[in-house]
Amino acid sequence: MHGFCLSNGKHGDSFKIDAVIDKAEVNMLVWTVANQKGGVGKTTTAVSLSGLAAEKGKRVLMVDLDPHGSLTSYFGENADTCTESTYTLFEKSKILTPSAVGNVIHRTKYENMDFIPASTALATLERQAIGKDGLGLVVAKTAELISDRYDLMVIDSPPLLGVLMINALAACEQLIIPVQTEFLAIKGLERMVHTLNMLGRSRKKALPYLIVPTMFDRRTQASMASLRQIKNDFSEHAWAGKIPVDTRLRDASKAGVPPHLYDPQGRAVTAYRSLLRQFQLNEVLPSDVTSSFGAVAGA
Repeated sequence: MHGFCLSNGKHGDSFKIDAVIDKAEVNMLVWTVANQKGGVGKTTTAVSLSGLAAEKGKRVLMVDLDPHGSLTSYFGENADTCTESTYTLFEKSKILTPSAVGNVIHRTKYENMDFIPASTALATLERQAIGKDGLGLVVAKTAELISDRYDLMVIDSPPLLGVLMINALAACEQLIIPVQTEFLAIKGLERMVHTLNMLGRSRKKALPYLIVPTMFDRRTQASMASLRQIKNDFSEHAWAGKIPVDTRLRDASKAGVPPHLYDPQGRAVTAYRSLLRQFQLNEVLPSDVTSSFGAVAGA
């Protein structure tokens, strides 16, 4: 393990994070969906990919690290009142066991899809993390403890760069960055890439990431221009496809149904199927994690 320190952006305070380098002990794929700008389709991407992986027979655990609890709300829970949540993992970080993790896992009514909900109390962790060691490894430790129960963990990260996002990045071996095809979202992407470069220098190891253009509307010049800029400026890491604007995604969220079940042949679901193929999940066994990450990194 290697340690690094990041500013939390408040009064010069900082917190130390111990970053995980060797992930070989986790016999499970771990993906994080993150961006330092909200409203870019992060939760929709996390739920869509999780649902499509579950459809392929993969056992999927979704982890909501965002205090706003969008993923939690998607599946009918309330982050304001949830008592067994991702916050519980941080409360018990010194004594985490497989049983303790199991107690915070909630089942959905959909096959192969479980989740750990968020709590609004997560917003208090930034203050608690200042000057403390080890809080950046809570989710990584969680993944290790339950890696024999799931094939894939998908983490929905908050947009704020802090202990929660660092947990999400430290735990994963593949980062997915949804980016709305509009100007301000690209500015957020630039901040995210800067964060990744900083993280890579601290860890001595780059984190593979894939930029996923979302909410693309071919009818607007702004969306077309933004897509071109993403492809031009981030060509090495930009997915060749795009997720189109699709009101059925909003309808699926309102109904609390994963998009692939709500509108199996929809435009957005079809695009997410293509994105899933990018990660070659269909061909990978849970025990063959390393080759999968290599395939993704080189995509």
